[in-house]
Amino acid sequence: MPQAASPTCNAVTARGLSKLYNGAPAVDGIDLDIPSGLCFGLLGPNGAGKTTTLRMLLGATPPNGGTLAVLGYPIPVQAREMRARVGVVPQQDNLDPDFTVIENLRVYASYFGLSGPALERRIEEVLHFAALESKTRAGINTLSGGMKRRLTLARALINDPELLVLDEPTTGLDPQARQMLWQRLRTLMTQGKTLILTTHYMEEAERLCQRIAVMDHGRILAEDSPAGLIGRHIEPQVIEVYGADVETWFNTHARARVERAERIGETVFCYAHDMRELLDDLAARPSLRYIHRPANLEDVFLKLTGRDLRD
Repeated sequence: MPQAASPTCNAVTARGLSKLYNGAPAVDGIDLDIPSGLCFGLLGPNGAGKTTTLRMLLGATPPNGGTLAVLGYPIPVQAREMRARVGVVPQQDNLDPDFTVIENLRVYASYFGLSGPALERRIEEVLHFAALESKTRAGINTLSGGMKRRLTLARALINDPELLVLDEPTTGLDPQARQMLWQRLRTLMTQGKTLILTTHYMEEAERLCQRIAVMDHGRILAEDSPAGLIGRHIEPQVIEVYGADVETWFNTHARARVERAERIGETVFCYAHDMRELLDDLAARPSLRYIHRPANLEDVFLKLTGRDLRD
């Protein structure tokens, strides 16, 4: 008989977790502590190891080294028991186009042994939560992109999971659909559920996540709250400058007036604690345009992982 999960204040605990592909590390000995009841962001460029990490957390890919427990279950030994208490929103919608909305939910619920009146009540609840009550009998191909993502979220909630894993849940959605999904995820957090989120939208991570790990080349580069990451890794003020004379200005004026400056394409990024001198200089240069803003999570992400394009 499988051993019951032990009580834990962490939804996920990993020590030295690693995965090799063709002898090369996709995940290189990472440690993770994800407390229960919060939204944890796992950020990184393409190829950083995020998807492999999620697959190991879900018991879909066995690790080559380290230890892993999810909801108190040792993984992969008790992955099946763990998955009964987890919901997953995959990166790509994998709804069955041959079934209606309600049929997709019923079929998925059968994997958890759910049926009868209790299931029908749960379907009503998740459809209401996803604002899809009017689409119960609709075919999948008649739904908008936002509706499909909300249905995928509703499906992930059918078993009332303690842990919800979301892999880039709002990619391709318009701003209205993205805002609605954010609001639904915040509601889940108020219910005490744990969320693990991957996203390439830094604003999304900054809005939703209480804690974030930035990952690259299979390793955790930094971990903290969004504000903590910004405070530890980046200067508080940023000016983006562009225009016809930006290269000359960058070489002769920018570097001497700020703590850090870099030119990326046709834009100069300046980072400093005090921008008054630089702003005075820019005010006298009508050929240059600029944006003055506070530092954000994207600045941290680019500083830690670089600006090179990843495929």
